[in-house]
Amino acid sequence: MIPARPSSDFMREKVLEIHQRLAHAYGDIPARSGSDPLCELVHTILSQNTNDRNRDLAFARLRSRFPTWEAVRDAPAEEVIQTIRPAGLAPSKGPRIQKILRRLTEERGELSLEFLRELPLTEARAWLTGLNGVGPKTAAIVLLFSLGRPAFPVDTHIHRVTRRLGLIPPQTSREKAHALLEKIVPPELYYPFHIEIIEHGRRVCAARQPRCEHCILRDLCNHYQGAKTYGTQNT
Repeated sequence: MIPARPSSDFMREKVLEIHQRLAHAYGDIPARSGSDPLCELVHTILSQNTNDRNRDLAFARLRSRFPTWEAVRDAPAEEVIQTIRPAGLAPSKGPRIQKILRRLTEERGELSLEFLRELPLTEARAWLTGLNGVGPKTAAIVLLFSLGRPAFPVDTHIHRVTRRLGLIPPQTSREKAHALLEKIVPPELYYPFHIEIIEHGRRVCAARQPRCEHCILRDLCNHYQGAKTYGTQNT
């Protein structure tokens, strides 16, 4: 018989304990001042399938080469592609960014995502994920980081660490993890918990060789304990 998934109350208590330990280990996470949501969206698209350094280089080149988003929108596609080439997948990302800018112009008459502040959260999320190349993670980043709205982004570190901890079932896809984690993480902790889990994933809970002997969450971790909460061991 496959054991039942722990109750939501149990999982919320576990989240709170994890947060308290990580906050003590890594320090308080300073409040993030909201960035421009359109900048955040383009920045996040550039980050897909590349590292932070290449993403930042491509974004800086884009902003230096084209002084306005209108200039990016109206530039020849090849110029945009060449400008953002350090981010990788430029032949896909460049036209994708330009298409978003054109859609904004057609629908809103201006190159701004500020209107998302006023939409119900489900509608704002749906508008973003309706854009080509924008999935749940990218949408959640824009909503949380720029607009201060309750969305929990799940990147590769968060997906890996929360599965190992048993916060989500082991076979949960990254896309489905967003909704599951939003149910058990208190909204006021979305931002600090997101940063804490990423930091822990980088410092301790690495993909190939997790440093379990140095982990302050060992007693809470299904992976370390060898527990089979969902009928199979977490990896």
